Amino acid sequence: MASQQDLQELIRLMTIGMRVPMKDALGRIKELQAKNLRSIQQIAESPLSNVTAAIKDAKAARSLHSACKARLKNPAGTSTGKRPGSTLENTYKRAKQSDGTGFIDGPEPMAPHEFEASFVLPVETDENIIANTVLVTNRAPLFLAFAVELLRYTMPEQPPSSRLSLAQAVVSANSRSKAVSIGIENGPSADEQGWGHGQPQVRVMGREIAVLKRGGYEWKGDEEVGDHEKSESAAAVHTSAASSAIETGVSQNAAPDPSSGPLSKSWSASQPVTLKGSTFIVRATQIAEPSQCQSALNSLFSAIPSLQDATHNAWAYRVRVPTNLFSATTIKEGSFDDGESGCGDFLIKNMRETNAVDTLVVMTRWYGGVMLGPDRWRIMRNCLKEALAERLRVTGEQAALGGEAVWGLDLEAMRNKSGTAGSASSRSYEAGVVGMPIHRPEAAKAYLLKSFMTRADGSDGGDNEVASTEGTTSSKATSKKKTAKALELEKKENVPRLLGAIRLLYDSWADHLTPGELDRRAWGWYIAVRPDVESGPSGWGAKGQLKLADILALRRKEE
Repeated sequence: MASQQDLQELIRLMTIGMRVPMKDALGRIKELQAKNLRSIQQIAESPLSNVTAAIKDAKAARSLHSACKARLKNPAGTSTGKRPGSTLENTYKRAKQSDGTGFIDGPEPMAPHEFEASFVLPVETDENIIANTVLVTNRAPLFLAFAVELLRYTMPEQPPSSRLSLAQAVVSANSRSKAVSIGIENGPSADEQGWGHGQPQVRVMGREIAVLKRGGYEWKGDEEVGDHEKSESAAAVHTSAASSAIETGVSQNAAPDPSSGPLSKSWSASQPVTLKGSTFIVRATQIAEPSQCQSALNSLFSAIPSLQDATHNAWAYRVRVPTNLFSATTIKEGSFDDGESGCGDFLIKNMRETNAVDTLVVMTRWYGGVMLGPDRWRIMRNCLKEALAERLRVTGEQAALGGEAVWGLDLEAMRNKSGTAGSASSRSYEAGVVGMPIHRPEAAKAYLLKSFMTRADGSDGGDNEVASTEGTTSSKATSKKKTAKALELEKKENVPRLLGAIRLLYDSWADHLTPGELDRRAWGWYIAVRPDVESGPSGWGAKGQLKLADILALRRKEE
């Protein structure tokens, strides 16, 4: 039986080696699978007549048959059809471009934690410093900054590298649409031509983006995972009135308390996760009807008294109940935040994604005195996934757990690559065994850091002003020329101040809006503060002033 790797190798051979468009390749693979031809080896060993009968195109069948045979004879060879030696040369170029550090194709890849740490962007949160800063920039990098910070709140499970890739993908799509609207480019986009067909999509800043799953890539932030083997009798530890109580774990393998013997068999639990003093743990159990929710909670708190000392015990359930229409059923849902604003809805949303039914989950948190922002959602989601996965392992049920890390696909590079042999966009590289071009996080980070090098004179609170015209910035400065050292310092400070302003804006709204609503509003906030430039082609890439105080003014007013 063909494996997932066989399928990916076949896709790679067809899309990269034979330059078949992705949507056509997927269609042919489906036809081949109907004839039980699921791998390169099976196609090569099968008679040509069988391949022709599957895909109904004699020429395409002959080409595929020949390519599969050639691949079997030279399995170490490339599927790109380039001359020998080109693979080593391109690999060297990619490794050199990335300095061989943490790069997927690099010679010494980092561990996920180290790799993601290289993409963490600096942030300044001093409001006085931010409010007195005026940057000189064009619109695209500002849009990128808004998108990168937005993803911390709408997709907290995505690692920093994925956020940069997704943000660059939406910037690229937006720039392409703008270029067409002002007449710089023409014709349909790669997305409109179906180059992303069959790929999963996510919504960022109101736009659907085709993505590539990262194949089981696991990443965790700075949180610490507790010992799952320790007993629950030491579940809470208080060091002060404001300090956190840390639950040391729960396990079916631990020596059970006599009063909680049946409980250990009915409840599954995640490992306790601690970040900045706050500790999280999620438990899940099976219930048959909503009325069982309260009794299940009472049993849990009676068996583990330390839970009653936790700051929050939020819960949610989804139960399948009968209707009055014959044997039809519907899903009834219920939740309780217990002071953790939005947690109940968050648990319900993730249970829907995993198709978890007849299930009650309890999220317990001991607050550590430090607000975690969107990081708390990522931790809750990971704990929930683990608790549900453990319950599925115990009960033997099946469900598809979501939240995988993804890359933003570069569809324009994919189209260009197919149309020009051996060409590839400088913005992209091939990721994973499938070899689809993606938006590189390294390139997105570099673009962000270099695009805010200039600060308007007097923007740190001085009285000087900069004379400017619409869409451009005057070269006449009213202050003395800055030294190279001062300019270098400004360059290092500008991006943290911008990201800090955007983060303060999102922070003010995050607990009052759903992720979907926050995504919809982000576009309007960007429009409200983006630099003024001339309309039409003359304003393409033009720079203007960006007052960070204008971003701060968009924050939610406390009632």
